[in-house]
Amino acid sequence: MKHKIELSPSLMTMNLDKFKEEIEFLNDNVNSYHIDIMDGHFVPNITLSPWFIEQVRKVSDVPLSAHLMVTDASFWVEKLIDIKCEFICMPAEVINGVAFRLIDEIHDAGLKAGVVLNPETPISAIQSYIDLIDKITIMTVDPGYAGQRFLKNCLNKVSKLRKLREENGYTYELEIDGSTNIKHWKLMSDVNPDIYVIGRSGLFGLTENIESSWGQMVEEYEKSTGYKFNNGIYVKNN
Repeated sequence: MKHKIELSPSLMTMNLDKFKEEIEFLNDNVNSYHIDIMDGHFVPNITLSPWFIEQVRKVSDVPLSAHLMVTDASFWVEKLIDIKCEFICMPAEVINGVAFRLIDEIHDAGLKAGVVLNPETPISAIQSYIDLIDKITIMTVDPGYAGQRFLKNCLNKVSKLRKLREENGYTYELEIDGSTNIKHWKLMSDVNPDIYVIGRSGLFGLTENIESSWGQMVEEYEKSTGYKFNNGIYVKNN
C-alpha cells in the first residue's frame, strides 16, 4: 500500500547557528518549509516575519508555507502576497467577516490559501468557505510555543476532514502541526494526514547535526508506523 506524504520542517525550531548547513541539507529532502509568524497578540510570542521568508528564499527554492498567528490577518496577508509566499495559512478564529476576501486575494495572486484550526476551534467554523481552501492545518498543541502537551483528540478533526473531502470532492490538503515525533507518529499516521510539520522534538533536536537527525527521524517514523520511506512515498511493510 502506497501513501504519499509531505514533510514540512518548522524553521522556528531549527538551529539558527547552523542555518546554512541545515537548509542546504533539507532543500534536497523536504517538500516545503513551515514558517510561523506570531505578532505577540494572538499568541504571546513574536517570531519570524516576511523578512525571514525573503532570507530563506536566497538559499532555497523549496515552497514556503506561512502559519499566521496574528490578530490582523489582512495586514499580514498583504505582506505575504507582496513577497509571493506560496502558502498563506490564516487563523480561523480571526478571519470571520474577511475570509472570502482574503482567500480571493491570495488566489488572485496565484498563491494558495490555507486555514489553521486551533485545538478548541471546531470544523464548523470554516464550513462556509471550506470548498475554497487549499490546505487545512490541524493544531495538535496549543499555538505559540514549541514543546507543548500533545492533544490526542485533535486528531479526530483530521479523520472528519478527510471524510468530508472524499464525500464532497474538496481539494484541500490536511496538515498536522504539533508534537510530531516518535511518541505520536503512529497515532498521527493512523488518521492519514498529507503533511507533517516537524520541529525540534521530531527533527532538529534529535542529534548534533541535521543529516544524522534526519536519519533518526526517518528510522523512528518507519519503526512506529510500519511504513518504509522511498523518495517521498511511504510503502506499507508486509
